[in-house]
Amino acid sequence: MAEIKLKINGSDVVGNESDTVLDVARKNNIEIPTLCHSDIVKVYGACGLCTVEIEGSPKLFRACATKISENMSVMTDTPRVRQSRKIALELLMSDHDGDCKGPCTLNCPAGTDCQGYVKLIADGDYHGAVKLIKEKLPLPASIGRVCPHPCEKACRRKMVEEPISIAQLKYFAADRDLEKNTYKPEKCPPSGKKAAIIGGGPAGLSAAYYLSLKGHKVTVFDAMPKMGGMLRYGIPAYRLPKSVVDREVKEIEETGVVMKNNVKIGRDVTLSELRRDFDAVFVAIGAWKSSSMRCVGEELCGVVGGIDFLRGVSFYNSNDSEKPEIGKRVAVVGGGNTAMDACRSAVRLGAEKVYVIYRRTRAEMPADEIEIDEAIEEGVEFKFLRNPAEIVGEAGKVVGVKLQVMELGEPDAGGRRSPVPVEGEFEYLDVDTVISAIGQSISAEGFEELEKTQRGNISADNATFRTSLEGVFAGGDATNRGASIAIEAIGEANKAAEVIDSYLRGAVTPYRKPFVSERVVTPDMLSDREKAPRVKMPVRDAALRRSDFDEVCLGLSEEDARREASRCLSCGCHDYGECKLIRYADAYNVEPSRLCGAKNTAKTERRLVSIERNPSKCILCGLCVRVCDEVAKKGLLGIVGRGFTAVIKPEFDSPEKVEGCGDCHLCVDECPTGALRLLEKN
Repeated sequence: MAEIKLKINGSDVVGNESDTVLDVARKNNIEIPTLCHSDIVKVYGACGLCTVEIEGSPKLFRACATKISENMSVMTDTPRVRQSRKIALELLMSDHDGDCKGPCTLNCPAGTDCQGYVKLIADGDYHGAVKLIKEKLPLPASIGRVCPHPCEKACRRKMVEEPISIAQLKYFAADRDLEKNTYKPEKCPPSGKKAAIIGGGPAGLSAAYYLSLKGHKVTVFDAMPKMGGMLRYGIPAYRLPKSVVDREVKEIEETGVVMKNNVKIGRDVTLSELRRDFDAVFVAIGAWKSSSMRCVGEELCGVVGGIDFLRGVSFYNSNDSEKPEIGKRVAVVGGGNTAMDACRSAVRLGAEKVYVIYRRTRAEMPADEIEIDEAIEEGVEFKFLRNPAEIVGEAGKVVGVKLQVMELGEPDAGGRRSPVPVEGEFEYLDVDTVISAIGQSISAEGFEELEKTQRGNISADNATFRTSLEGVFAGGDATNRGASIAIEAIGEANKAAEVIDSYLRGAVTPYRKPFVSERVVTPDMLSDREKAPRVKMPVRDAALRRSDFDEVCLGLSEEDARREASRCLSCGCHDYGECKLIRYADAYNVEPSRLCGAKNTAKTERRLVSIERNPSKCILCGLCVRVCDEVAKKGLLGIVGRGFTAVIKPEFDSPEKVEGCGDCHLCVDECPTGALRLLEKN
């Protein structure tokens, strides 16, 4: 067969006279995207993605159907080609109605594959579940206990009855793995590069873990006596036993991370010295300063910040300090989880009366419902629609608090009703201690060189996490918008580690949120699902738990955990990892919303015995039809209808054909979008 010489992207290549441009490109490891091509069937050219430019011609050509010729010069990645492919993908995606990932995963700030690990737990594969979780989150036992689980807020199971206990399942699997210490992550070969992490909290530990796995030599510097940050010093032991933090920190250390405690930047070492001694620095110092109430009497003895109070409680629990003196009557100002931690800790320290003062109603409280409920069970009294007007003192010591009575005003542009004072109405409480838990900010001593935002936080680029100093990156509570939940800091640290890794290897690759297809689901669409109530976490009796700092939750049994995990609706696509459509859509940065319109949806059906067919994910590439006809020689599938309403349907005319379909599966193997799925055999 004659050999033909040509050029692809300026490089000399050769092919046979029967080859297409796509054939030659593949032989030379040059990728040309295609969704409808397969070597086992005839060329069809349906998807329009494999377009290329050929020198001397004004039009674009489909590489799968264009035969090569002598001295042909092909360009596969010109602006014109990319624009053509992008439009083709946007047209396909505008009619694609499927979930790439479950809403739980999309709503997790760290991007953990919630659906994936819940499924593994349902199957009893706890080791596999932890391995999957740790791709995004190196502290699952700790975070599973304390996370306010935004994943569950997005869980579609709530349209049936109640969302799945995703966070509790996470720490169930993590505890099982910690007991056996079975998961050991693989590490890349040593890179010869060194990275310094400033801050040993959730963000710093996560960045250290992932950079270490990428082969870099990592050292974590932390100002506190032990690693863990707010997990150790900001969350009470009754929610998160410090032994759990110890074990997970040790696992991170075992990857090769060097940990140095009691090191304060500016006192023991300077930022300039770290920049000199390390190839990259990641600043994750958190937000350790309690926000001011801006209230008369705030300077009195007995007024303490929520973060400072919880840190003192932590030292007391670790036998590193005396019991905090709070008196008999305590008022906690705030409505978040820090306020709940503070009021419940005050109960355990022996306070006879503990109040929570919140200027809105319970409906507006950001704290978890379970935290509020358990605080009430433990005897905490809530004072809603109240705001401190003055901290009252005698001889420099707190003796009471004057509360302004509030009411909710008119809704703002976002629909939220702001609290406004009721003129002349006040309430007085006799208290010995006032704990301010209304927010937190950073302490930036030692980091004066870094540019700050107007709020005083470290300014870091949202895509590269770079600061104003070369080689210095930052993330977590200390940057930009300020303090948030731990899983948010971990998510940032994971992304930052990817960018820092690229920096250490010579070229910064900014983080870009990947494109995914998201489906709109209504309760009516789930009305046929059998109701299965959420498994309740067993907890210690309030009368017992209010007197000590032992863990409140008793943990799920294996039976309960697997039953709870089996409630998952499996919203995300089973084929996401292998889906060509979404890989190309992400690579070409598509914007299908600009071409949006009514979607051609149809019900998922299972007439193919062992194969589920989802027409909403189908792009009519025709591969399944052609494979069934040309290779399987069955001819059971065909395109029905024309234009926008066309769909692929099976045509069975005998029981034998129906049964014969169950042993083939070629159509599933060739489907590029996950529209076909093998059903599990009973």
